[in-house]
Amino acid sequence: MQFLKILLLPFSLLYHWVTKFRNHLYDIDYKKSFQFDTMVLSVGNLSVGGTGKSPMVEYLIRLLSEENKITTLSRGYGRKTSGFRLANEDDNAATLGDEPFQFYTKYKEQINVAVGEERALAIPQILFEIPDNQIIILDDAYQHRTVTPNLSILLTAFSNPFYNDSLLPSGRLREARSGANRADVIVMTKCPNDLSGEAQQEMSGKIKAYTKNDTPIFFAGIKYLQPKNIRESDASIFSKNVLLVSGIANAAPLEEYVKSNFNLCAHLDFADHHNYSVKNLLQIKNKFAAIDFEDKVVLTTEKDAMRLSNEAFKSDLEGLPIFYLPIQTYFLKNGDIFDANVLQIVNNKEKTVN
Repeated sequence: MQFLKILLLPFSLLYHWVTKFRNHLYDIDYKKSFQFDTMVLSVGNLSVGGTGKSPMVEYLIRLLSEENKITTLSRGYGRKTSGFRLANEDDNAATLGDEPFQFYTKYKEQINVAVGEERALAIPQILFEIPDNQIIILDDAYQHRTVTPNLSILLTAFSNPFYNDSLLPSGRLREARSGANRADVIVMTKCPNDLSGEAQQEMSGKIKAYTKNDTPIFFAGIKYLQPKNIRESDASIFSKNVLLVSGIANAAPLEEYVKSNFNLCAHLDFADHHNYSVKNLLQIKNKFAAIDFEDKVVLTTEKDAMRLSNEAFKSDLEGLPIFYLPIQTYFLKNGDIFDANVLQIVNNKEKTVN
């Protein structure tokens, strides 16, 4: 693996200069970045996937939706449609992408959900179709510099912080570590619950080498909730004998959690945002049948559940008890300060607009 990284270093160097030049064009205003009257929050990362952006977007939805009219805006990665789309009852993971469809499924009574590759074009469309919209939450938009957010939240995962990573293709970084300087807030995600204050201080120091002096840094974990059946009408009872099925960027923490809390019989580990096929469904059924327990279930992630609950798969998965694990972001400490910072920026923006 180390040899492969060394082999790919020239390509990473080329990638570095391309992304550095692109960012420079925005920094000197040669390439335009647009600001909008409505409040825009951005959640993103420097690396490719696996930092917990969706749980953070949902955290912000829960924090802000009671007092504000919110729309989430995602690219809609992996969807079979293109262009701007405002979610409605006819949509699914194929038309929106798994994560936007997850937001819509869980919060459609509280928020609007939109997808669009070009955020600078999608935002005016949102404001046209939803004139009373107050906040737009951009999902995975840290590198989408055509829009300047009012608050940019940068996430980095505890298991692979950006300061230890390298640029694509030898590493997982989409841009240089110095890109962290654009962040207004940094959250290290997926931290163990018992992460010591000393460790947090040490990691904060390493992060601050790449940020503005006053950038606040927070540490957050992932809380797994009780498993839920993907079909509300299914009366199956959850069993601790589990076939784990996942299609996420980094399945290691999930697998560790399942091993610690259930009996992990097998794990079918697909690529991130995997589009399940009939062949995959047969794999799942065959692997499930091979498990030597009478009481057993398929357990998957909330994101994968959005795809597996597709009506077209109903007959193929007939008879399989399929559950998913909901997750939530929580702060190890100072969560109230994070909340207050976000609310202060939102309230100040509202006063400015009014």
